[in-house]
Amino acid sequence: MKKVLAFDVDQTVNVAKTPIPPEIAEVLRGCLRLFEICPISGQKFEQFLIQIVDPLVAVGATSDELKHLHLFVAQGTQYYKYTGDVDKYDADAWRQVYNYPLKEEDVVKITTVLEDAARDLGYWEEDQLAEGDEIVENRLSQITFSALGQTAGTEAKYAWDPDHKKREAIVAKCREKLPDFLYEIGGTTSINVAAPGMNKEFGMKHLFEELGVGKDDVLYFGDMTQPGGNDYPVVQMGVKTITVRSHEDTLYALRGIVGVVE
Repeated sequence: MKKVLAFDVDQTVNVAKTPIPPEIAEVLRGCLRLFEICPISGQKFEQFLIQIVDPLVAVGATSDELKHLHLFVAQGTQYYKYTGDVDKYDADAWRQVYNYPLKEEDVVKITTVLEDAARDLGYWEEDQLAEGDEIVENRLSQITFSALGQTAGTEAKYAWDPDHKKREAIVAKCREKLPDFLYEIGGTTSINVAAPGMNKEFGMKHLFEELGVGKDDVLYFGDMTQPGGNDYPVVQMGVKTITVRSHEDTLYALRGIVGVVE
């Protein structure tokens, strides 16, 4: 039997950049009693709290249950675990276990090349940003380009680049000037840029190490498992993977898994 259920986040357990819906939170809470649960995504830590942890707490997840939730942030280049010792949830009880930040000079290089490429192609959407939002964000171990910012509406994000062509053009232009970095297209408007090798394969290997499991112990859910997708490195590792089109697909699969195990 599998010991670990691992997930991409956007488009796999939620609508992009929104909290997981209550029905997903309920079934994931049930899974926390049976498995180690490991979301792994390009999101920053604070987004994991908003999109995954807070909805779990809202449906009654206890501190003991949350100790089975492992947050592999920025494609697993950062890892957080819950250390609260009381029944009541403590938002300050998350501990960073490791972090592999980019060098400051690389942050400057990546930030510059992303903005230059987007501006040159006419895809720098500064006029659509909400106050305080940003297009290029330093997530410590990766830099993320979000064309419309983090807080733009879901409908606008889905409409901006549904066929990935805009982001593919930005990536191609960035690689001309700065080839020695990893570029991954994810979510609806995002490009994640990191040091070579810092993709989900890196994150999954650290997951194995931190949880003391092997690839045969893990079942992974993702929506971008095709070659070039940010979930594809997991497929290449030989981890058993379920490809989903939406959180509804994931919900259906998880209900079946919980029903069989219980």
